[in-house]
Amino acid sequence: MNTAKITVILVDDHAIVRAGFRLLLATESDIDVIAEASRGEEILQIYSEHKPDIVVMDLSMAGIGGLETTRRLVMREEGAKIIVFSVHHEKVYVQRALDAGARGYICKHAHPDRLIDAIKQVAKGRIYIDPSLVDDAQHQGDMTTYQTIIATLSPREFDVFVLLAKGMTAHQISDELCLSYKTVANYGTTIRSKLNVTSMAQLANIATLLKPF
Repeated sequence: MNTAKITVILVDDHAIVRAGFRLLLATESDIDVIAEASRGEEILQIYSEHKPDIVVMDLSMAGIGGLETTRRLVMREEGAKIIVFSVHHEKVYVQRALDAGARGYICKHAHPDRLIDAIKQVAKGRIYIDPSLVDDAQHQGDMTTYQTIIATLSPREFDVFVLLAKGMTAHQISDELCLSYKTVANYGTTIRSKLNVTSMAQLANIATLLKPF
């Protein structure tokens, strides 16, 4: 049986870097690079034409830059799945990327297989953070705290939380649960407050890491 390929657009202001990405991804039979862009402004113009499954986005580009491009693209295209692929390894960049709506973050110095893994995981609706950017001790402590809080969620809050873990948007969740978009958004606000996070991307990240389904 033929399986549809994961379509990807590469966004980086260095042509040689894009060429390297393309060669790497060409080794995967289930990934297809369908377009490239050298600036954020360019991907904003061509996204609707190509509708890729994944956008691999550099942060440090001329023009509006990767973070602002990510923010604008996610606001405009609800289903956009963006993986940041950057030289920056500081956690503040990771957090800002997630807050902007990115679904993944990979360092350019990471093993090439991580980009491939990230594309496949994010295409399934999951969040992927380069393991080298996660402090294991802190990560385990945070997860234990989150698990304790999640145990206090109401049944309907937990339903919303689980669907977020599956990568569904608020509009999709409202259809799935036969709730209004506003009601789902309100549940999201309540859950974010309980978990002390500020964005749906952070919430989805926690949900995916805990795998509550």
